[in-house]
Amino acid sequence: MALTDLPMFQALRQKMQWHQQRQGVLAENVANADTPGYRSKDLKELSFSDMVDAEQGTGALRPVVTSAGHITSGGISAGVGTKVSKASSFERTPDGNSVVLEEQMMKIAQNQIDYQTATSLYSRSLGMLKSALK
Repeated sequence: MALTDLPMFQALRQKMQWHQQRQGVLAENVANADTPGYRSKDLKELSFSDMVDAEQGTGALRPVVTSAGHITSGGISAGVGTKVSKASSFERTPDGNSVVLEEQMMKIAQNQIDYQTATSLYSRSLGMLKSALK
């Protein structure tokens, strides 16, 4: 088993992939800022509570029960949905376009910060495991 196959790394990898997909959707919004009738889109928020679903029990991240007093839990499911949804915007141009460039640029900047945080956590966790194995 490789270190990157650990459930914690799989969850971080899934989060980074979600941010990559969101970057593409936000870039599409900016590219269509002048397209008549275009409505801005965004991905369904990826949350940890969606990843850890106690009722599914088919997830990869599951605590090991070594005592009867331990709490059982579900796990991180591999198929967390990243649906593209129409974002509701209060501003609309006369041609029906709902893309607000300032709003999209703020989302892009926040997405970049969140992606960098996830990559930093991934690389630091990997480094910590490597030093623990030495």
